[in-house]
Amino acid sequence: MIGEFDPKMSFSTNILEAGAYFRDPATNPEQLPIHLATAHNAEDLDDLQKRYDEKGFCYNRYRNPNRSALNELINYIEGNENTETVCFGSGMGAICASVIANTKAGDHIVSGDTLYGESVEIFTNILGKYGVDVTFVDFTDLDAIKAAVKPNTTLFYGETVANPVIAVPDIHAISEIAHANNAILIIDNTFMTGALCKPLSLGVDIVVNSLTKFYNGHSDATAGSATGRPELIKKVFGMQQLMGNQAAPFDSWLVCRAVRTLELRVKKQSDNATALAAAIEKLPYIKAVYHPSLESCPQHDLATKQFNGHYGPMFSVILPEEAECPDWKERMNKFMRTLKLCHYAMTLGGYRTTMSYPPMSSHSDLTREQRYAMGITDGLLRFSVGIEDTNDLINDFTNALEAAYGDLRK
Repeated sequence: MIGEFDPKMSFSTNILEAGAYFRDPATNPEQLPIHLATAHNAEDLDDLQKRYDEKGFCYNRYRNPNRSALNELINYIEGNENTETVCFGSGMGAICASVIANTKAGDHIVSGDTLYGESVEIFTNILGKYGVDVTFVDFTDLDAIKAAVKPNTTLFYGETVANPVIAVPDIHAISEIAHANNAILIIDNTFMTGALCKPLSLGVDIVVNSLTKFYNGHSDATAGSATGRPELIKKVFGMQQLMGNQAAPFDSWLVCRAVRTLELRVKKQSDNATALAAAIEKLPYIKAVYHPSLESCPQHDLATKQFNGHYGPMFSVILPEEAECPDWKERMNKFMRTLKLCHYAMTLGGYRTTMSYPPMSSHSDLTREQRYAMGITDGLLRFSVGIEDTNDLINDFTNALEAAYGDLRK
């Protein structure tokens, strides 16, 4: 029987058996334990069949207690009682599995033209090789979306807030276009999370997230998720099992722990971004600030309705470029070095304010012409706002910008 221990056996055998199983009750701990076991033992074939029937834990690549807990938690936040969630080792894992599981050779995808750079690479470098055609259009232009539809269009793909130009598509309207053409809509909700926007309630079929970002919020775990109708997520789960890109137990545990403060963090981060964007936009040497809270944002009214008064923690700034000042790069470097509270990071969504430079990171594989067509100019910096004191952030940014660009004041 499993768990029996015979001290009469040899040392080399018993060193493998002693302490291998809990001997005392260990139920209902205050904090979720970490289950790192790659496999769970079965007593016999009947017990094995019972595990299969109950969808119990057998092998870590299929199911794990920590991952199941994370699935339940994200499903509560993003979905409802009629949805299911699968958690992955990264946001890219969730995106890949969700798109690949719901397309086949000969299908056509209509996608937003401003996305996370590696999402674009999936469509162009991977799906294209297997006979899936993709048309990239401005997802804030409903007429352009309708014009892009083909008889073989099966999937629409976009982001709640476009990365990195912070444009806001009309999700409900796009879902209606998709469904009118017997297609499904997948939306990446990473920039907003289910605490600020619930795309499934707006007609989306699958919502994906990089849990690495705001959901985790502590820059110490990598994970992703896909949430949607059971019949769609069943295909995604099957793809995950074959691709082997499940969320690790410890990362699942970390994200579960971090999500408990999600609402507190992202609403504070969103409010900070709103205040910071408004303060920066007033500076005379700033070319543009992209944040849905600003009345200068073309989708401001839509964002107010769609996001219920919280506009998200992400914003971008266009700083003077070569046409305005030949030493634009040196000035940008000076601005970055002068900041005390914001530093460069290769990711986003942590509790501290960070920045990135898309032309050299997320969109570095695009040509300059392609970037500029998307609004990603050489002067664009993207910011992920943290939970610092609002006035401290405004003062830090204002001082650093003045140090680098103050002499350009009109």
